[in-house]
Amino acid sequence: MADIVLINPRFDPTYWGFDYALPLFRKQALLPPLNLATIAALTPSGHTVSIIDENVEPIDFERCARADIVGVGGMAVQRDRMREIILELKERGIFTVLGGPWVTVSPEDLSGLVDVIFVGEAEETWPRFLAEWKEGRHEAHYEQAEKTDMSVVPRPRWDLLPMQKYLYGSMQVSRGCPFTCEFCDIIVVFGRRPRLKTAAQIRDELDGLAAAGMHDAFIVDDNLIGNKKAVKPILREIIRWQEERGYPLSFMTEASIDLAEDDEMIRLMLDANIDMVFVGIESPNEEALRETKKIQNLADRNGTLLEKVHHLQDAGLFVSCGMIVGFDNDDATVFETHRRFVADSRIAMVMLNVLAAIPQTPLFKRLQQAGRLGATERITAHSAAVSTNVIPLRMTQEALFDGYLRLMRQLYAVDAFFDRLDAMWFSSNWLPAAARTSYLRRHRQYRRWFRLNVRAALQGGYVFLQLMRRVPDAALRRRYRRRLWRAALRRPNIRLLRAYVSNCAIHFHHHRLIEQWSAGRAPAIPGAGGAGSGISVGNAPAEGVARAAAG
Repeated sequence: MADIVLINPRFDPTYWGFDYALPLFRKQALLPPLNLATIAALTPSGHTVSIIDENVEPIDFERCARADIVGVGGMAVQRDRMREIILELKERGIFTVLGGPWVTVSPEDLSGLVDVIFVGEAEETWPRFLAEWKEGRHEAHYEQAEKTDMSVVPRPRWDLLPMQKYLYGSMQVSRGCPFTCEFCDIIVVFGRRPRLKTAAQIRDELDGLAAAGMHDAFIVDDNLIGNKKAVKPILREIIRWQEERGYPLSFMTEASIDLAEDDEMIRLMLDANIDMVFVGIESPNEEALRETKKIQNLADRNGTLLEKVHHLQDAGLFVSCGMIVGFDNDDATVFETHRRFVADSRIAMVMLNVLAAIPQTPLFKRLQQAGRLGATERITAHSAAVSTNVIPLRMTQEALFDGYLRLMRQLYAVDAFFDRLDAMWFSSNWLPAAARTSYLRRHRQYRRWFRLNVRAALQGGYVFLQLMRRVPDAALRRRYRRRLWRAALRRPNIRLLRAYVSNCAIHFHHHRLIEQWSAGRAPAIPGAGGAGSGISVGNAPAEGVARAAAG
């Protein structure tokens, strides 16, 4: 039987990683590598499996040298580090396999450096490979003929990871998205027919997260509501699980903007204790949306894009979003258009990307035919703040990059960020974990309510003290204090104040990240990591530079 080591390469600092904020929470990475934990669970009994997440611990290559099989995988933003790790493994003569989202869309890139590659999902191919390896025979290339039946996906092996080092747990309900956004690789990797796990699987995974000591989790589906009819019973099952156990978990997730058109879905999400949602806005320019086939974001009888965002916020959801610059319809005015939309949206956290063409996507094929593609490595490099393999149509790349960095500085200027946060904070009904509070009141669990508030006060106080210690800019520290004091006077709620302090920490992450990008560098941070990805199964919340996720 095989001794197997699975490696998740480290991420460079990105929007999603919260790298500069994590030390303030005494954490080292945002999310555990769900994919590696799933691959480990798919491994038949008799084999031994260990996981090394380089975002929370260094790779022990001596340990790898003793293994029979070492698996490496990740996303486009991990490509360069994947290559470094593979070369180190091969120099030591280690049998190496490779999988994940990047090798799925670009299998020729690194395949010549490893013994075996896995393209696409691996619920069928991973066990088959291990059986063939045991018999002394195996293929060099594995690819499933059919998409995975999600009902066979096992509970992730969280016992193989130091879960206390992660800010959030992670869980996947479905794969696939029904939409046809031109730039998105989700429909390439997972298809357009959303496939869901069963209610029993979800209950089992919730038990696993709770047993691992997690209080907050990211439902990492790229579009949780891709199949609205099928996901509603799942949400009802999550609600039942929460009610039976006293609401131990809070969630955030990703969804397309048409969530705003389904009040029943919004209510179910809130009752399941999902209080934050990431939405792919991409652009307020409807011509750009039509160009990229983001039809679900166009204004219709249910309202404009801005009105739908406000509807979600007013219902009680904290909204963050992804936006893109560099569409064919974008000219030099796009940056100001985006800035105005964001200012009006009350969305504090905006993941802004330069359009990039991931191999095998419809965008990649169209631009390839038009002769408008640069080197694919441009979407995997993090040596510079921003890069793309797309040759823009209505501005130069230099103008695009300059405008991108200028817009990022504007969005995360202290007053701009906190004006948006305060507009949402003081004009909406958002409360963190509101369903839990409702449960405690209904069941008159006043002691637990008191304990949770004490914990919130201690956690918020700790993060605040860390901000005051670690933020080097005295003027920035002073502005955090003033904003927090104003929030405390307007909405004196302990859990809200903890959330506000957390947003100060997240702002500090973006502030530092933009400083580094403006200087043309983004160095690694000792003791801090980024979101996880895995060898072949599923996907992390987003491909930082490569795309804006969620429908």
